[in-house]
Amino acid sequence: MKLSLKSFATLSAVSALVVAPLVMGAGSASAQPVRFDGSYVGAGVSAGVTNGGRDNDAANIGGTIQGRFAVPTAPVSVRGAVSFNGNNSAVIPTLSYDLPVNKNTNVYAGAGYSFVQKDGQASPLGNKDAAVLQLGVESEVTKGVVLFGDAKYGINAYQGSKAGAVGLQAGAGIRF
Repeated sequence: MKLSLKSFATLSAVSALVVAPLVMGAGSASAQPVRFDGSYVGAGVSAGVTNGGRDNDAANIGGTIQGRFAVPTAPVSVRGAVSFNGNNSAVIPTLSYDLPVNKNTNVYAGAGYSFVQKDGQASPLGNKDAAVLQLGVESEVTKGVVLFGDAKYGINAYQGSKAGAVGLQAGAGIRF
């Protein structure tokens, strides 16, 4: 897996921006943070911030529908996302490890696969099916309302190119 400098810098910057406030806000309390263990479904924006250097793979913006099913008594979750724009969509199931960092807030890292609806057309996560790594944060900000944001990296996600795709997602969801 070869990351371009631009992809690596983008993913690093987003990760630092997302994780730093949560870690610093955790303080020096001696008690373990309360793990957010709720399931939710939500919607928001999605941006493909990279391109593979060929036609039909430019950076783009669209929307996302995301969901999380928390596995009871385990620090893992089953997640699903559909990231879309006006021309294409990618369905992205993942399995994640969830780490509590503050009251009702998790940082999560996961792996999965992106199934692109129309190969060769730009989606927010490349233009072909690919393995995916993700890093994100979620927090229940008020009873029943969850805010989420993540970065997804599609490995070799462009036709005719070894380039990886970076997609950024953010939104709000309803806990169930």
